[in-house]
Amino acid sequence: MTSSARHISRQAQRLARPSASLFRKTSTPLTRFFGTTSALHADFTHAIIGGGAVGLAIARQLQLRSSGGTSPSTVLLEQHAHHGTETSSRNSEVIHAGLYYGADTLKTKLCLRGKHMLYDLCDKQQIGYMNCGKWIVAQDEEQMEALEKVHSFAESIGVPTHFISVEEGREREPDVLAKRGILESPTTGILDSHGYMVYLRGAFEEAGGDVAVKSKVTRIEALNGTNGRDGWRIWTGSKQDSDYDENSVTAEVLINSAGLGAFSIQNMILPEDQHRKPYYAKGSYYSYSAAHPKPKTLVYPAPMPGHGGLGTHLTIDMAGQVRFGPDVEWVDDPTDYAPSGKGLQQALDDIQTYLPGLKREEVGLDYCGIRPKLSRQSAQLHGKNFTDFVIEKPKGFSGFINLVGIESPGLTASLAIGEYVEAMLYGDKEKPV
Repeated sequence: MTSSARHISRQAQRLARPSASLFRKTSTPLTRFFGTTSALHADFTHAIIGGGAVGLAIARQLQLRSSGGTSPSTVLLEQHAHHGTETSSRNSEVIHAGLYYGADTLKTKLCLRGKHMLYDLCDKQQIGYMNCGKWIVAQDEEQMEALEKVHSFAESIGVPTHFISVEEGREREPDVLAKRGILESPTTGILDSHGYMVYLRGAFEEAGGDVAVKSKVTRIEALNGTNGRDGWRIWTGSKQDSDYDENSVTAEVLINSAGLGAFSIQNMILPEDQHRKPYYAKGSYYSYSAAHPKPKTLVYPAPMPGHGGLGTHLTIDMAGQVRFGPDVEWVDDPTDYAPSGKGLQQALDDIQTYLPGLKREEVGLDYCGIRPKLSRQSAQLHGKNFTDFVIEKPKGFSGFINLVGIESPGLTASLAIGEYVEAMLYGDKEKPV
């Protein structure tokens, strides 16, 4: 049996058993980089809420950790029947180069580190990806100035980009229009995000970790009223027909990596004056059924201030099929996954600025994703409207790592985020971020 087949087989076995059976382990304490006065005897060393790409990466990283020959015990709590069904599987699947965020930010640092880790892992584990590169195109002087700023920033952080002439662009991709200029990012790529998450979960379980699906967190209590110093009790519930089944698990360390649900999880724990308001950016993606035009590289419009994303861009999937998106629609419901056609005509107009041969009638609604944001301002360049990842140990709490606003480039950064969280917990000063 192949390694991949073993992973899938183990997952099927885990999904088949009741989640309550996960709550009978007793952890062996490891040395932690936060205060405690006694060895804890919780069900698990670590409890991670959220089974998206970031949660899976953190779980794998922590479960592979050992101290003096002792392995930790880690449980991953996922509210849905399967891992990675929200933001992690409803995106462009782009491996980002790290071009759009300020130098001294977690988004940039973790994206750069995560990109290299991700390419290395994909090569070693035969996870599908394509290092297809990306073009950012400018149609006028204002957009060209934006490209020059991106190029200058990329140079300052050591990310390779270069300009190509309009003539060369026309020769390489005759269907793509760039009236003023093209900035090429050769380290951008596309990832099989589903295969990646299957690997992460399989590796986590092979190392002895447990996944509890259909386990929506309903409440959280610090044991003995100690703000986490003595550990945490996490209550989960699942609806079975008309019955409501509730279980609890204890853990020394609690990690909130719940993605769209991270705001409500943190607000169960933190005092009201530390609560954060979520902003949900719904983005619809569009399929393209025509055989032409079909560029072989990703194409992005120049980044412009005030947008909630990077514009309606052209990406390709692992089969080379062209798709477009996302657009931006602000919504209040993070579970509204019905693709919206509200922005279709505007999206078509935007796409035709760089792909004039587009057959508009061959573009249709495909799927949508929702991104958890900390504000409605620009998510792109550094400056007063920039919002970074929040990965914190909240003041006054022990054994609690809080991750909120983990949007793009979260998928690219996921392995580095796992490494970063481990360093926060255990004080590994040699970590590169």
